[in-house]
Amino acid sequence: ELCFVRIRKHIARQIRQFFWNIRWLHFKLFPIFNIQCTMVSTQSTWDIENRKKFEMKPANIPKELPYLPGNVFTDPYKTKFNKGHVFDKKSGSQTESVKILEEKVDPELLKSMREGAPVNLEGVPPRPEEAEHEGIPKRPPKWLKHDKQALRFFAYFQEPVHESGIENFRVRKCVMFYYLDDDTLHIIEPRVENSGIPQGVFLKRHKVPKAGGDIYTYSDLNIGVNVDVYGRVFRIVDSDEFTRKFYADMGVTLKEAEEYPADLFGDHRIMSKTKIPPPDIAESKEYVEKKLNGGRFNKGLQQFLENDRKVLSFDIVWDDSSYDGGLKFYKMDFFLADNTAEVREVREQNNGKDPYPKMLKRGKLPKEPVLTHCPGMKMKKDEHYEPADFTLGIKIKIFSRDCLLYDCDDYTKKWYKDNLKIEMVPIQLAKPRPLLKYQQAPPYLGYGTVEDSMASVKALVLKPPKKDVQRIFKNDLHILRYECKLVSSNPDDETRKFILSFYCGDDTIQIYEIADRNSGRVGGKFMDRNKHVNPVNGSYYNEKDMLIGQMLILGGYKFRLVKCDEYTEKYFEANPEVFKEASIDYVIEKIKSQGKGFKTVEEYAKDLMGKMDKNKDGYLSFEEFCAGLKALGIIITYQEEHTLMRRFDTNQDNKISLQEFIDALTAPPQQHPYLQQDLSLSLIHISEPTRRYAISYAVFCLKKKN
Repeated sequence: ELCFVRIRKHIARQIRQFFWNIRWLHFKLFPIFNIQCTMVSTQSTWDIENRKKFEMKPANIPKELPYLPGNVFTDPYKTKFNKGHVFDKKSGSQTESVKILEEKVDPELLKSMREGAPVNLEGVPPRPEEAEHEGIPKRPPKWLKHDKQALRFFAYFQEPVHESGIENFRVRKCVMFYYLDDDTLHIIEPRVENSGIPQGVFLKRHKVPKAGGDIYTYSDLNIGVNVDVYGRVFRIVDSDEFTRKFYADMGVTLKEAEEYPADLFGDHRIMSKTKIPPPDIAESKEYVEKKLNGGRFNKGLQQFLENDRKVLSFDIVWDDSSYDGGLKFYKMDFFLADNTAEVREVREQNNGKDPYPKMLKRGKLPKEPVLTHCPGMKMKKDEHYEPADFTLGIKIKIFSRDCLLYDCDDYTKKWYKDNLKIEMVPIQLAKPRPLLKYQQAPPYLGYGTVEDSMASVKALVLKPPKKDVQRIFKNDLHILRYECKLVSSNPDDETRKFILSFYCGDDTIQIYEIADRNSGRVGGKFMDRNKHVNPVNGSYYNEKDMLIGQMLILGGYKFRLVKCDEYTEKYFEANPEVFKEASIDYVIEKIKSQGKGFKTVEEYAKDLMGKMDKNKDGYLSFEEFCAGLKALGIIITYQEEHTLMRRFDTNQDNKISLQEFIDALTAPPQQHPYLQQDLSLSLIHISEPTRRYAISYAVFCLKKKN
């Protein structure tokens, strides 16, 4: 009925506005024709009197024309182009704009609209029954009646707290909003400064279901009620004034407000800040005097005046049993002025330890310290060390470290003798054993060289391995070449031939294979130039290992050195101190060492050759000669056999002359020429600049040798 009344009033206002616009057209657009408006003949007198007013004062002209077909004109005086509205909001409720027409407001009618209580409208004709329309609601809808109205409750929930001796649960206070227009629930937690808990919006606004499946309504909420929101239980303890008034209007009485549970953590904070008075009267008096800015007796003043700048100095040692421990030496200074101690570390140069100058800063040294997280809350008083507790040879505890007092300075000895009648005798410490703990290097993985891998083990900042530049400069041109055989169980490998090159400058080895024609093998480089490890001793192969008859294991292959070139032979003879087995003098002396029972070397040589020469022809085959030496107990190697063969088999007939052998045994040792003198033999197949450089270097070596 109310909506019908408002619609009727609105139509009446529109009709009055229409006639007003007609009058405006009559006076403004057709004044020269003196047209009289028959529709408003009763008001003609008023029109004549006010015509000049409208013509002289354009501001009084209506601001808009009726929006009708054929009557749309452009108003030159229009300044506002906003879209007007009829309905508005005041005090959170829908109201009708009264700018055009003031209407009398019935308070009882507004009350019935807000609270929904029906009232008897006087002066409003009842709607006929036949004019009843189902589309017009008799009561305003909930979204219009309770727009922007919410019930506010104060609640809390308990959150468990684990591993805390102060509290086992925490009370978290929340504010619960229930919106009447759509039955939604919204929960927020007020932020507490420095709480360390994420707070704010706890539950977003939406319809919250109950355990049974229905949603919560305002009838389910009351003070003292537990509300289960997705498994978390909220206890409602209070509400605001609007909520209480709403429930009173609805005929429901809310319960009295409840108190929040006790906050154990808050109570503990309050107790910790509470100042407890001293236990006895004397301390209470001192407390009051100090509180009133008064002085109190200084108990340590006399001791300070008598012992100021008097310090007892002790030498102590601590046997650290940790991984990087050992004997650690310190200097302990005990100050007699206030019975405080300070422990300083005795620094050693290049000991590899971080510089921590003090093990313990100056302070009272407790005998058995009570360690707590909050030192100011210790209930037990510590017992501290005094000068009478120190004697050389005893161990004292410095915060769980057993330290031995083994010596002190002269002033400390004199002070103990004069005051405590104690003779301080130093303790002789045993020589500390060296702390040798090595970390085993990780195994080589095969990437790069061993030196490159060890560089990351020995230093944090990687550095390339250092090379022996002098050796490279001296021996770079010396290349030892050998013919070698592949030792294998495969019969096809017996006929394969290889050339092995050993570079004396950097101990690298390179192998080429010589393939016969129509052999089915591809000749050329067999193994790149690289260093190889000797599996016997774990070090790299060097030039001492490059002797004839040696077995080399290179890259999983076994090679036996069969023979070498002329340059390598001369290199052996020029360096007898390195290659002893390649020196003929060394081999002859080895054979002569078995003839100690003979008077002269000639007798030993004739006896030796008489035993080996069975047919008495003055010659021996090389195989018979070596077998005879082995039969007589003279063991020679392959390199020594090759040295003898090179010395005595001059005509390449594989026979040794007995007379020449006897002369060699009886002759004195000879001085062999140096390799540099015959260096030109190896410079045939190199370039001219390299040849000139090698010759100049050889001349330099000869001058240095002479």
